[in-house]
Amino acid sequence: MRTGHFYYIEDQYFIDFPDDKLMRNKDRIGGSLHDRPCFYAFEDESTGLFWMIPCSSRVQKYKAYYEAKVARYGKCDTITFGEILGFEKAFLIQNMCPVTERYIKNEYIDRRTSVPVRIDGRLEAELTGKAKRVLALQRQGVRLIFPDVLKIEKELLDRCEGKMSTYKDRYQS
Repeated sequence: MRTGHFYYIEDQYFIDFPDDKLMRNKDRIGGSLHDRPCFYAFEDESTGLFWMIPCSSRVQKYKAYYEAKVARYGKCDTITFGEILGFEKAFLIQNMCPVTERYIKNEYIDRRTSVPVRIDGRLEAELTGKAKRVLALQRQGVRLIFPDVLKIEKELLDRCEGKMSTYKDRYQS
């Protein structure tokens, strides 16, 4: 996994971490297979976990929420907007969640070029900056992210730590 790339999450993630506020997979749209939502990934260097920010094509819906938050609070760091492959999308920081590579189904690849989908550097900096601010506030007790991401993060870290201690016991004694 790499920061700045887009991925799809395995269904097993939603089974292992049941939270009705997580944005679940929708494999069929109009009867045909289609992976969604796609998630923008960035790494939390302090934990080694990746945080996934879901993207939505329902831009008008989220612009209304965004504008209401700006009117009420003077700013909004939980939703931002930008282009993916020439189409405007809403990036839902308020719905982000932590994952490990074990739960990644596949990377979002541009069908025309066979290259991983990316966003421009300005948007990437804005998105990652806002997400890190929101996550820091969440860790301080300010509820800005809908799913219980701190509980999921703890479980993921406990699972990773168990694997690392088993690895250390087996290979470093």
